[in-house]
Amino acid sequence: MAFPVPAVYPLLKRVTYWPQAWLGIAMNLVSLVVWTALQADISPAALTLLLACWSWTLYYDTIYACQDKRDDIKAGVKSTALLFGKHIRAVLSGFAALFVGALAAAGYLNHNGLPFYALGVGGAAVYLTRQLNTVDLDNVKSCLHAFEGNGFTFGTIVWLGLFADYVLA
Repeated sequence: MAFPVPAVYPLLKRVTYWPQAWLGIAMNLVSLVVWTALQADISPAALTLLLACWSWTLYYDTIYACQDKRDDIKAGVKSTALLFGKHIRAVLSGFAALFVGALAAAGYLNHNGLPFYALGVGGAAVYLTRQLNTVDLDNVKSCLHAFEGNGFTFGTIVWLGLFADYVLA
């Protein structure tokens, strides 16, 4: 039953400039499933976490889409990288800020402590700020490097904040 959600993503590139928004839903609905399995409800904290994850997906996949701008134009497919054009860095900054703010709000609603905020939220803010200031959105290798960093490195930063919070609680 879950297969159709992510399967639609590539098709949306033919009809909308926002396929990354759908990808954000497809990739992060699992957070609600896991939350519900652990907590037996869908709380405001869970929905806020979903918003954070959705904005992060828009952020990193827009950077990924920057690698393909020329090919996408030739192929007639759409993406947020093409939609945002010369304003892309400002829009990416907005997605990064939304992620950090929503992550902090989810932590507040979930009663997380200082380790979560210092390592997870603070570390995420520093990482994304640094990345936004160093990525060359017109350079394929730079975009790929930034995209790849959003997997292991960035994920580890947020995870360490959650883990430290859990251990020290």
